[in-house]
Formats: sequence, C-alpha cells, structure tokens
Amino acid sequence: MRGQGKGTAMHSACRVSVVLVLLYAAVCSTPAAAQVSRKTFPAMARLADSASASVSQELTGIVVDADGQPLKGAVVSALGSASAYALSDRDGRFVLRNLPAGPYVLRAHLHGYAPARGRVVQLSSAPRGLLSITLQKRVASPDDPPQVLAAGVGPVDPRPEPEAEEPDQHDHAEVAWRLRHSRRSVLKEATYQAGADEQAPQQPETILAGLGWAMEGSARLASVLLPDLDLNGQFNLLTSTSFDRPQDLFSAYGEMPHGVAFLSLVAPGEGGEWRMRGTITQGDLSSWIVSGSFMRKTGAAHAYEAGVSYAMQRYFGGNAEALGALRDGSRNVGMLYAYDNWTVSPRLQFSYGARYSDYDYLDDQRLFSPRVGIVVQPVPTDPTFRLRADISRSESAPGAVEFLPPVAGVWLPPERTFSSLGDRRFVPQRVDHVEAGIEQDIGAVIVSARAFRQLTTDQVVSVFGAQPAASRTGHYYVGSAGDFQALGWGVGAESWLGPHTRASLDYQQASSAWQRSLRPSLISVSVPDEIYRRGDRVQSLSASVESLVVPTETRLFVVYQLNTASSLMDEDPAAGGNRFEVQINQALPFLAFTSAKWEALVAMRNMFYGVGGATSLYDEILVVRAPTRILGGVTVKF
Repeated sequence: MRGQGKGTAMHSACRVSVVLVLLYAAVCSTPAAAQVSRKTFPAMARLADSASASVSQELTGIVVDADGQPLKGAVVSALGSASAYALSDRDGRFVLRNLPAGPYVLRAHLHGYAPARGRVVQLSSAPRGLLSITLQKRVASPDDPPQVLAAGVGPVDPRPEPEAEEPDQHDHAEVAWRLRHSRRSVLKEATYQAGADEQAPQQPETILAGLGWAMEGSARLASVLLPDLDLNGQFNLLTSTSFDRPQDLFSAYGEMPHGVAFLSLVAPGEGGEWRMRGTITQGDLSSWIVSGSFMRKTGAAHAYEAGVSYAMQRYFGGNAEALGALRDGSRNVGMLYAYDNWTVSPRLQFSYGARYSDYDYLDDQRLFSPRVGIVVQPVPTDPTFRLRADISRSESAPGAVEFLPPVAGVWLPPERTFSSLGDRRFVPQRVDHVEAGIEQDIGAVIVSARAFRQLTTDQVVSVFGAQPAASRTGHYYVGSAGDFQALGWGVGAESWLGPHTRASLDYQQASSAWQRSLRPSLISVSVPDEIYRRGDRVQSLSASVESLVVPTETRLFVVYQLNTASSLMDEDPAAGGNRFEVQINQALPFLAFTSAKWEALVAMRNMFYGVGGATSLYDEILVVRAPTRILGGVTVKF
C-alpha cells in the first residue's frame, strides 16, 4: 500500500509538471492578445468561492406569522463581517450562504408586517439547526394620519375596512418606522386634529405635524408602488489626508485633511440584487463618484453583472499646474460594463464581458476593454484540478485610478489632481495579455501556477514630489515611459488559517524587452533617470491576510507588495519598492441602540493602484515617491 501511495503521488506530480511545460510552451508561441485585471492576486477573488465553500457557513431558517403559517417573499438579511440577503420561498424557508464564522445581526422584512427585531446569531463551524423568525401583522393606531389617496384611483388600499377596527394606514417599513420613533423635540409633541378646534391658530408645531404627515404619506405611497423593495446598506463618514513623512502630519507641508461621505444601498430581489453606491468630498478639490449595478445570483447558470458609473472632479485651489491641466476647471469620466460567468456544465465555465469608458480630458475619449476566460475540469473524477485560460485587453487613461470605482477596499472620490509631463498631452495606456494556468486544491489550500505574455504600449508613469512641498501630495504628473513586451510566470497559494483567518501568497517573475523608451524633451520637473532606463527583469511578491477577532469583533485586512525592476545590462540600482495597505474595522457595541451595526474604521496605505487594480507589470513600479494616505471614521451598516 505504501508503494502504491508513492506511485500515485509521483503520477500526480508528473501530471502537474507536464501540464506546466505544455502551458508555458503554448503561451510562448501565442501572440499577446489581452490582459487580466487581477494581476496582483490571480486567484484571490476565487478564494471565497472555492476555499470558503468548505469553510464558510450557511444560515437556514423559516419565516412564519403569528399563527405559525409560512410567509413567502420576506427579505431576510444578515449583517456582520459579511452581508447576505435572501427571499423566503412559498414554504417560508430561506438560505444565507457564504458567511464567514462570527456574529451576525439577523432581520426580516415583509410588506404588511412589522419588521422583526434584530437578532444576534453566532455562526461557527458547529452544525446549526433551523432558525425561526416570526413576523407580526401591523397593528393600527388611533393616532395614525388620514389615508393618502392616489389621484384618480381612490384609496391606495381598496380593501373594505373591518367594522370593529381601524384600517391599517401606517407604513411599517424600516425607514418610516425610524422616522416615527425618532426622539421628538418640544415642537413635535403637539398634533393637529382637523375639526377639533376650527379657530386654533396655525402654530409651528401644527405645521411640523402636517409636514410629518406629508413625509410619511410619501413613504407609504412609495412602499405601495414598490411593495417588494427592501433596502439595506452602509454609510461612512471619514476623514482622509496624505503625507510623505509622518512628521508632515503636524506641519504645513502635509495635505489638509478633508471629509468624505459614502453611501451604499442594496435592494435584493428574486433574481439578484440592485446596488447603488456614491461617495463625495468637498474643499479645494470637490469630487464625487456614483454607480449603479445589477448582479444576478451566483447560483444561476448565467451569473452576470452589469453597471454604470460616473465621476467628476472640480478644482478651486491655487495650483497653477492643476488649473492649467483642467478643461473648464473640471474633469468627467463615465463607464459602462457588463460581465457574465456562464456555467456551461459542471466541468466547464465560460466568462466574458467588456468595459467601455469615456474620458473628457483625452483627445480620443472612448476606450474599450474586453475580456474572455474559460475554466475546465479535465479529470471527471478529480474536481479539485482545474485548467484556466484568460485573454483580455485593457485600455486606461493616465489618472484613471482616480475616477474608476475600486476593485476592493474603501470607496473614495477623486482625491488628487494631475497634469501631463512635458508635452501636455495625455496618451492612454493599452495592455494586451494572455494567460494560462492550473489550480489544484490540496486540502484547504489552493495552489496555482500560471504562465503569461504581455504587450503594453504607452506605459504610464506617475511622479509625486516634483513640485513645491506645500502641495506635493495633492498633485502629481503623468507621462509615457514607452512600450514593452514581457514573458513570465507565477505561482500562488491561498488558504484558510482557521475558521476566521485566510491568507494569500503570490510570486511573479517576468523578462521584458522595451521596444521604445521615451523621454520628454521638455520636462519642467525633476524626474529620476532610472524610470526611463530599460528594466529587463521584473519580480513581485504579494501577501495578504484577512482575519476576524471574534471576542472583540475586530476585522483586520493587510496587504504587502514588494516590486523590483532590475536591468541585466548595467548595475544601476533597481527601481520599485515596497507597498502596503492596512485596514482595521472595530465594532462599537456600545452604540448598538438600534438594529444598525456601528464600526470604527482606520486605514493606511501607500499603494497607488490598490489590490487587483494594477494591470501592467510596471504600473506600481513606475509610481515615483508615492505618498502615504491615512483615513479614519465611522461606518454604519443598516
């Protein structure tokens, strides 16, 4: 038996080695055609789908009324370290999937019923029985305002009124409930009853009461028109600033702190969920980003997502470089995207989609970025072994990182202004990338290997600190460093380290050849010479850890990158450096006086593109003197 086990292990090792050699040879002989957007962590996005499938838990339950009868169409939500939503079926049953272990606030909503009080559920690896949520019928109050009439159609609720009780006129949606039960001032205590005192003067409290009736009437009418719509979301109030050195935080050389507001709303439905997000800041640089999207349920054969975003920045400061680079004092960027993950069969998945962007500060404003991928399980008896191939083209404008919604992390509006190096023209960057790889699940660890080929034209370089110290972190310069071809490989490993911690490690190496290296003839700022020399070997090491400390409800997210670009032709010092991002979310249980969940957020980073944001080998490497950004504030999940 021992000899047979060794033979099986040698057979598996030989199979992996042969596949790697064939993949590398295929990529070397295939022309570059596209680019993969998840360059930093090629399989990190799949960790939640693959590794967490065996570690993440499910919450199952049933929604019933006071008589124990099942209720269909109730929206059930779980808010904690992750969020999940589900609709109860005709038997009242619901399932909330892919939830990491930890505490969650469980709630249920259904039109015509009072919202269930928030219930804290501790989710662990131990099996859990069927949860039961009871919803009570709404009870009419004698103080309810008159019924709102819809023009031309009579009462909103045309059902006959029972003789023994008042009609149900009060909206019990969560938002309206909070408005009615908010703490009242002295002016709000008085109410006005028509006909009780015809000679009573119109006091301020009477006007406020009438205004309250109008607001509740609008909310009630909206709930009737959209009876199945239930909103969940998140609200952030943050303060952000940037610095080159820690001591700059207490000097005039640092960037002035500015406030940021973020709002996210999610409306789950039977086929998927609608999302709306928006973030805004004001000051010398006023900017905002707003986006909307629809995401179909992942269990469907076509798990597609489509959306639109729009971003704007307007500068009111006194930086002549920033004012000269902006057309009419502002910049506007719009984006449309649609992606689909088609499960053709249990052993074959096909993904495709594209992004269309419009930049008003480019001569050729419209950029198109398609992407195609395939996942195959070649061995019917071994679903843990997978082959992957991806082809994509990514077109992006210099400074696009300011305007596009982030792949992960905190949503922030455009924070900085930028201008062109030398010739005052913005040239878009295009990256064609083809990649093939394998994945193997070994217990709770996902091991991956890949080979890729990349062709990049007009590689963007971003330069900070080339201006007076008083504004060096709020404005930077962008230009083109030239074109290159690269051929490389990478390996990675991802795993859950216990029920509350997951980690990722990725190494990548490539050899590049610069076909055209540009240096602007008119440069009014100091730019290091090494960013224009030809770096022939690029190496990067990326590590990430995400953990939840259950007793204190503290969530920690850490990313560290080490990038180098060295030349084989000379002994110049290598370009690149280390990049990091740290984010801490601390629950605030002493503020849990409502069903909302309050958290304190603190984050620090000097990564310019963020996790999954970089697309080219040199994107992060050619960010010179990137400042460190720190932000903090309060997050409310409702």
